[in-house]
Amino acid sequence: MSNVISLALDGVVEIRPRKFGDDRGFFSETYNAKALADAGINLQFVQDNHSLSAAKGVLRGLHYQLPPRAQDKLVRVVSGSILDVVVDIRRASPTFRKWIALEVSAAKWNQILVPKGFAHGFLTLEENTEVIYKVTDYYSPEHDRSIRFDDPSIGIEWPFASPAVQLSDKDRNAPSLDDADLFP
Repeated sequence: MSNVISLALDGVVEIRPRKFGDDRGFFSETYNAKALADAGINLQFVQDNHSLSAAKGVLRGLHYQLPPRAQDKLVRVVSGSILDVVVDIRRASPTFRKWIALEVSAAKWNQILVPKGFAHGFLTLEENTEVIYKVTDYYSPEHDRSIRFDDPSIGIEWPFASPAVQLSDKDRNAPSLDDADLFP
């Protein structure tokens, strides 16, 4: 069974699957619905996403989908490493606007669960980083939103200066948290 560790934002957890190795390599059960349910995590994932970032310093995010198409995400890295960032975007939450960061990597063999109501993004810390994540609802362009990664009202401490990161046009032009559509 995996080790499940609660992080500083309610519902955000780090998951450390067990890994069994021998001279042939290793085996790991990276997802088990029953084991997660036993840990209090009852989610039905419907889609897997896989991204490759060829360069160090690729920043993807901060992304989320609004209700009724909001998504929980279970994120893991199969090659390389990322700084994974989660921001509470629930206006009524006592931790609204707060953020946490967790290094997720192939070497650490850890995962992060990002619940609905949180914006999510990551910065690649190595070249050729591959990220795989499960989501609980399908991609919906009309519900898809983003927030600026460098919004000063959030104050995320990224390890690279803004000019050094590689962004998509969508992320470069994302609104600030105060101008974004958010969760109630």
